Amino acid sequence: MKTLCPLALLLAGASFALADPVLEPSKPFAIWPHGAPGETAKLEERDTTTPTDKLIAGRRIIKLGGVSNPTITVYPAPKGNNTNTAVLVFPGGGYNILAMDLEGTEVCEWLNAIGITGVLLKYRVPARAGTARAGAPLQDAQRAIRLVRAHAKDWGVNPEKIGALGFSAGAHLAALLSNQYGKKTYEPVDEADTADCRPDFVALIYPGLLTEGNGGTKLAAEMKVSANTAPTFLLQAEDDGVKVENSLLYYIALKAAKVPAEMHLFAKGGHGYGMRHTELPVTDWPKLAERWFQTLGVMPAR
Repeated sequence: MKTLCPLALLLAGASFALADPVLEPSKPFAIWPHGAPGETAKLEERDTTTPTDKLIAGRRIIKLGGVSNPTITVYPAPKGNNTNTAVLVFPGGGYNILAMDLEGTEVCEWLNAIGITGVLLKYRVPARAGTARAGAPLQDAQRAIRLVRAHAKDWGVNPEKIGALGFSAGAHLAALLSNQYGKKTYEPVDEADTADCRPDFVALIYPGLLTEGNGGTKLAAEMKVSANTAPTFLLQAEDDGVKVENSLLYYIALKAAKVPAEMHLFAKGGHGYGMRHTELPVTDWPKLAERWFQTLGVMPAR
C-alpha cells in the first residue's frame, strides 16, 4: 500500500513523539482529505459550555459544538508498554455536542496508561437539517477505523486488535459501527477505504438510542445484531435517565446471537460521569474494562 499523502503530517508528528519516553498525542488530523461528504457550509466550532452548567466531579466539561471538519487525534501507547492494541474513542453528547474532555481526551490518557493507543474521533455534530442524526457520524467512524487499520504498522498497532469505546450517543455510534460495518455510507476517497471497518471489540458506556424510544421494549431497527457483531462490554447504572433497557435489550440480543458479551449494572450513578471518579462504585468501571480487555486477549494480564 502506498503511503497516503494526507497522513504524512500525522505520521511525522507521531515519529517525533516516539523519541520521548512519554509520548505526546499527534496534532488533530482531518480524516477527509477533500472535505467531509455532503458538507456544504463550515459551522462555527466552539465550546458551548456555560457557567451554570452542571459540574462533573467538581469540574467543568468541554461541550464542543458546530463540528463540520472531523478529525482524529492519535495518543500513541508508551514506548516499552505497548500492547499493540488501539481503541477509537467516541465522546457522547446526544449527537448535538461532544464531551471532548470528559469522554474523550481523559479516556485516551487512561488507555495510554494501560498500554493502549487511543484514537480520539471528533465527529460531526449536530445533525444537519433533513439528515439522520447518526448519518454523518457513522461515515466519520467508518473512515476513522479504516485509517487506523490501514496505518496500523506505522502506529505500532495490530490490525486485528482495533476496538471502539463510546459513551451515551458515542456508545450508540460504536454499536452502529459494530453492526453496520458492511453498509456503504460514502464513496471511497483513497486506498485506506479498502480496509475493513468492523471493530474487533466495542465497549458501550451508559449507551443510549439502542432501543425504540428511551427504554422501549424493542431494539432500534438499525441495531442488526448478528453472529458477526463485535464482542461487547456494556456498563450502565439503573438510575440512568437514559434508561438501562438500552443495555439490557442489547445484551439479550448479543446472547441470542452467541456474541461474547459482558454487562455490568449498578444501582446508582446516573449518566455522564465519564472517566471521573466519585464515591459511587460505577465510576470504577475502567478497572472492569481493563480486565475485560485482558479476557479478550487484546492486552496481557498484569
